[in-house]
Amino acid sequence: MMKKCGYTLVSILLACFSGQSIADEDPRQLVQLPDMMQQHMLSNMRDHLVALNEILISMSTGELEKAADVAETRLGMSSLESHNASHMAAFMPEGMRQAGNRMHRAASRFSLKAQEGDVLSAYRALSEVTSACVACHSGYRIR
Repeated sequence: MMKKCGYTLVSILLACFSGQSIADEDPRQLVQLPDMMQQHMLSNMRDHLVALNEILISMSTGELEKAADVAETRLGMSSLESHNASHMAAFMPEGMRQAGNRMHRAASRFSLKAQEGDVLSAYRALSEVTSACVACHSGYRIR
């Protein structure tokens, strides 16, 4: 019951504080992209989130090889070409590019750790991936 109340309270708070005034006060650096490129970047980021979810599901069922494959092909250095990263990079501030590179490199390192089969090491490596995501989303926004 307490958990349900907590989730409800969080939902209410998010609804109350997710208005235009907060967006106007958003301290993150605005990165303006051409419309088509913005849609492409948002699509990539949504796929990154889905990939992270698939990785966590695979890890929770002991399928570390599957988690490793998803990480490398969808988030890791091997995924850069499919995400058209070289075209996107020209529109990003240096810090945003660096955060993206950290995420892709961390995903490849995670993939290697997951292949080794040590679950705890793999989770530690996965936290480097999500930390790079958090850093980028904390510092930048697109419109």
